[in-house]
Order: sequence, then C-alpha cells, then structure tokens
Amino acid sequence: MQVQAYTKYARMSPKKVRDITKAIQGRNAAEAVEILRFIPRKSARLVSKTLQSAIANAENNNNLSSDSLTIESAIVEEGPAFRRFRPAARGSAHPYKKRTSNIRIVLSDEA
Repeated sequence: MQVQAYTKYARMSPKKVRDITKAIQGRNAAEAVEILRFIPRKSARLVSKTLQSAIANAENNNNLSSDSLTIESAIVEEGPAFRRFRPAARGSAHPYKKRTSNIRIVLSDEA
C-alpha cells in the first residue's frame, strides 16, 4: 500500500531540495530520517518534516508499521515563484525570482 505526504510552497528553490531527495531515494524510512538529521541544510529539514508526516500518515490512517516502510519516490516540483526587483544603476531595476517548491514523498510497504 502506498502512503504519501505533500508540502506545498516551501520557500526553497527546487534545485536545492532535489540534491537532498536524491540521497534518500529508495531507502528505508527510518534510515532516511537518520540521514536527514545529520545533513546541515535547510532543505534537509523541509524534507525531513515531509517524510515524518508521511510516516505518521501511514501509522495513523493505514495501520502500517514504520519499520517496513520504504521511500518509493521523493519528487520535488516547482511551485510559484515570487517576482521581486532589485535596484540597479541609473534608477533602473533588475527582476529576480524567489522560487518555491512542492515536495511529495511516497512511502510503500511492499518489498
């Protein structure tokens, strides 16, 4: 059975979050939580919260044990980007984007 958790509009660029999700893809859920605990990046904390939410969904909603869960997929999609402007020379402005990401983690109990 598959269980998923979804975090929308996380204020971190998708590229930075994808680096972290590659490290936990296909691992045991409990092992992945331990790995994320020792990665010193903001994106690791965001992914860890989403992973722990998926584990809680599995335990409470579907009566699955957390020992048998593996990460089937950890997908990071691009969310909406905030458009901002930075002052530049001669009274002009340069646009830039503050990117957001949507994180989806799917857990499975099949081996």
